[in-house]
Amino acid sequence: MNMYERVLQSRKWDDDEQAILDQVQRMTDDVIAPNAEHIDATGEFPWKNVEAINSLGLNAVFVPEEYGGMPMRFRLYLEIVSIISEACASTGIIYATNYHGMKPLIEYGNDEQRARLLPCIAEGGLGALAITEPTAGSDATGMKTSFTPDGDDIVLKGNKIFISNGDVADRYLVFGKWSEIEDPKKAISALILEKGTEGFSVISKEKKMGHNGSSTCALAFDNVRVPRANLLCDPGDGLKILLGSLNRSRPSVAAHALGIARAAFKDMVAYGNERVQSGKKVLEFQGNQFTLADLAGELLMVEKWLDYVADLVDSGESDFGMEASLAKLRASDLAMKMTTECVQFHGGYGYCRDYRAERLMRDAKITQIWEGTNQVHRQLIGRSFIQK
Repeated sequence: MNMYERVLQSRKWDDDEQAILDQVQRMTDDVIAPNAEHIDATGEFPWKNVEAINSLGLNAVFVPEEYGGMPMRFRLYLEIVSIISEACASTGIIYATNYHGMKPLIEYGNDEQRARLLPCIAEGGLGALAITEPTAGSDATGMKTSFTPDGDDIVLKGNKIFISNGDVADRYLVFGKWSEIEDPKKAISALILEKGTEGFSVISKEKKMGHNGSSTCALAFDNVRVPRANLLCDPGDGLKILLGSLNRSRPSVAAHALGIARAAFKDMVAYGNERVQSGKKVLEFQGNQFTLADLAGELLMVEKWLDYVADLVDSGESDFGMEASLAKLRASDLAMKMTTECVQFHGGYGYCRDYRAERLMRDAKITQIWEGTNQVHRQLIGRSFIQK
């Protein structure tokens, strides 16, 4: 047993958690991994994979029991994301986006909202998180989507871009600005939009470098009337909800990137042991051993840091924004570094589709961009050390 395997086996899962992880691993081996190449090549949405995920009831691990769920530790949820993402990054982000979009409803919604809107998700419905706009990327406060109160309704107008699950979601967490509040930060509000609402449309679906099986869409809201009962908290509470949402979704994106990095690392080890050049295994060359040693160390550090962040969340800690940013930053940088080295390890084969190395590299890049670019995370972490 090598060092990496020992560290993974040292993680403490109870019997129920281990049973779930065993089921997830079998599912990825039998269904998701065999579909990954086809999904990447065709860009088809992986409904078969989603059905497999739903057959295990995996949305239930983050939904409260009273709304049809079977809540488990955040650490377990992150490990599920990593396992699925290792097999197919597209499917991993589809599953993770359910959490990103619907966890704020669980955290900030009232009992009536949760009872009305969550059972659909617990049963396997898809969620989406709608923040980004053409003029508001990493600076979400620049959004222009408007919420205008009109009796018992809110009239929603505007556009969103780069929305994962945008054309397939059943529930959307949408952020916009309350028309009666002038301050741009204090105006930010959040509501739940339900699939099929009149005036809501999908404008386009992006053609991307990677994650080809995951829908990334531009959305339009043309005087969409949403019941005021779907507003989370009060008008102007959206920034609080947004930051709380990102603090939890960033470790989730880190787990997704970690799954990609795991896949690349395992491929490097396997190829390095089977490929022979100049009468020696590729891994018998000292330079390649140095590369793998450095990457193994970085991978283990990210694994342990993500466990640390998960334990903060599971313990009830509310102030973990910097830790979440660091997890996202380090995991996504490692995913890009690991996959680049994986292509190099495979030589010319790494540049071709005979192996999945080139797909992993394409899938890795976006992890450095979404949920806040890594430049933004470095700025957030760096300025946290300024003494006031």
